[in-house]
Amino acid sequence: MDVVVVGGGIIGLSSAYYLARAGANVTLCEKGSLGMESTARSAGGIRMQFSTEINVRLSLASQAVWNTFDEEFEVDIAHRKSGYLFLARDEKTAQKFRENVTMQNNLGVESEYLSPLEATDYCPGLQSNRFLAATYNAADGYADPNLAVQGYATKARERDVDIRTKTGVLDIVTDDSGVTGVETDSGKLEADYVVNTAGAWAANLAALAGIDLPISPRRRQIAIVDPTQPLPEDHPLTIDLDTGSYFRPERDGAAIVGGHFSDEDNNVDPSTYSDSMSLEWAATAVEHAANYTAYFDGESRIRRGWAGLYAVTPDHHPIIEETIPGFITAAGFSGHGFQHAPATGKLVAELCIDGKPSLVNIDPLSSHRFENDNELIEQNVA
Repeated sequence: MDVVVVGGGIIGLSSAYYLARAGANVTLCEKGSLGMESTARSAGGIRMQFSTEINVRLSLASQAVWNTFDEEFEVDIAHRKSGYLFLARDEKTAQKFRENVTMQNNLGVESEYLSPLEATDYCPGLQSNRFLAATYNAADGYADPNLAVQGYATKARERDVDIRTKTGVLDIVTDDSGVTGVETDSGKLEADYVVNTAGAWAANLAALAGIDLPISPRRRQIAIVDPTQPLPEDHPLTIDLDTGSYFRPERDGAAIVGGHFSDEDNNVDPSTYSDSMSLEWAATAVEHAANYTAYFDGESRIRRGWAGLYAVTPDHHPIIEETIPGFITAAGFSGHGFQHAPATGKLVAELCIDGKPSLVNIDPLSSHRFENDNELIEQNVA
């Protein structure tokens, strides 16, 4: 079986690796360099605290790989389990937290529902009087996306995956039976399956096959900040969910500070967007973090930062399916692609090799869900 994977980020490399491990002849096409778009600009979060069962199941299936990544891929990805702490200001959010924890616990995730005062056990600098509730899971954390890319790329090459960087896909080749290959800027490649892992470019790629996917590129920014008060390295990634603000420790005493604010809700052209951080945005992000913690204030120094792209669907869930015969979609992760890459790669391999998935029931992730009233909305978006 010949498979062409389009997109050399973490989702594409994971898919290529698991496809090759299952016996497929795989070619991966990346128009730039491996992992240098959204993956390289990720905060590297790995968590199980989601608000929908399907996202928790993707996390659990991926966690099994992340927990042993160093051994299987022979790369230390700096996987640190310092926990995630979600904070609720509104009663509606607090009630949803209660429901989330019950659902997560039923699936085997050991998350906790906390009072604001209890949350200060994990975040001593928290201004607990600003919140009504919190949730925490000690097994959540983060890793280095660039090192994970190296691990998957190395093992994919060992499985004889033909990785072609600087190779853009110009067209999707079809006949009456479906997709039969791709036309690249260096020639045609025939394939039994073409896998769309193009991230923020996924809708553009699908359009070449006459497919309309509701995946929108959204610009998101991250700042590296020197906290005014020391932020312990074992501090959890802390998210003020009702404002969208978050922060976590970074190396050498610094912190990552981020969040998505209203001025970033517009779609952008993924080929021309600015990947530089706005100082005005960074000042706003630090101001938000200072509103609910003692670690940041007007004296916190902004070191540097960057911008990347989320590939966003209307319900903040990915599309994973065989969209038309021969065309597999694995895109639209809405900022959760890095952490769900292991499960997604395995699902893509199952779709191509077996014709159906067994790892996780992905029926809820079909693009057909957008044709009807869709109640599958991920609330825990950061």
